Amino acid sequence: MTRNFLGSRSPGFIFLSLSLLLIFWQLIADFVVQNPFILPSFTDAFFAFCDLVISGTLLDDFLVSMVHFFIGLGLSLLIGIPAGILIGWFPLANRMLDPIIEIIRPIPPLAWIPFAIVWFGLTDLAAGFVIFIGAVFPVLINTYEGFRNIPRIFVEAGKMLGCTSNAALIRYIALPAAFPHLAAGFRVASGVAWMCLVAAEMFGVSKYGLGQKIWWYYNLHQMDNVMVYMLVLGFVGLMIDYLFRYGMNRTVLKWREGEVN
Repeated sequence: MTRNFLGSRSPGFIFLSLSLLLIFWQLIADFVVQNPFILPSFTDAFFAFCDLVISGTLLDDFLVSMVHFFIGLGLSLLIGIPAGILIGWFPLANRMLDPIIEIIRPIPPLAWIPFAIVWFGLTDLAAGFVIFIGAVFPVLINTYEGFRNIPRIFVEAGKMLGCTSNAALIRYIALPAAFPHLAAGFRVASGVAWMCLVAAEMFGVSKYGLGQKIWWYYNLHQMDNVMVYMLVLGFVGLMIDYLFRYGMNRTVLKWREGEVN
């Protein structure tokens, strides 16, 4: 049975739950907190959203953040997947590179911000570099696990069918078998990349972006704008995850649902 990208949740229940949440938010802000600096109401955030859209500020920051996001995530895939294949398929490479990876991996991505600014300045590459540091290890580790857990019988069958070189075995046997692990790694990496993007922009790696504007409007005490940017970050992150799952389930992981046509 094919499931839509929202899973088993119907649009009616989604609309109902969101409506109840917005009503609850409005009532708490208006009658309990009664301070827009501590908690802006839904209507405050809505009017602020309209102003930011009309002025074009929100769109500009969104586009800048997406550039940062795709730079970091793209680099993590370009480096993480080949590195994961290398250490997952070749034991010698694993023994040589594993100590280096395990030393660098626990360092928080935000700890690299000073070097990102020194090396790249306040540019898109600086933000992309911090995002790359956060996203590359989920990709690398999941790729490694995918290649390490390939059943031996798959490899032997591939050799019997003519895949005699490592390149052929990786391309035709190991890589397709490891796709579920790669998909899981990419999904985790995209979430980590989105969180690192916000943190990197907030800590001054970039002059523009969704994360940078949260801190900017906080300093101006415009908490309704801060709330708008927070909600935009949440919805964009949600859509990235949904679109990825939908795309993967309809393409390279389509076989898991029994669809072959």
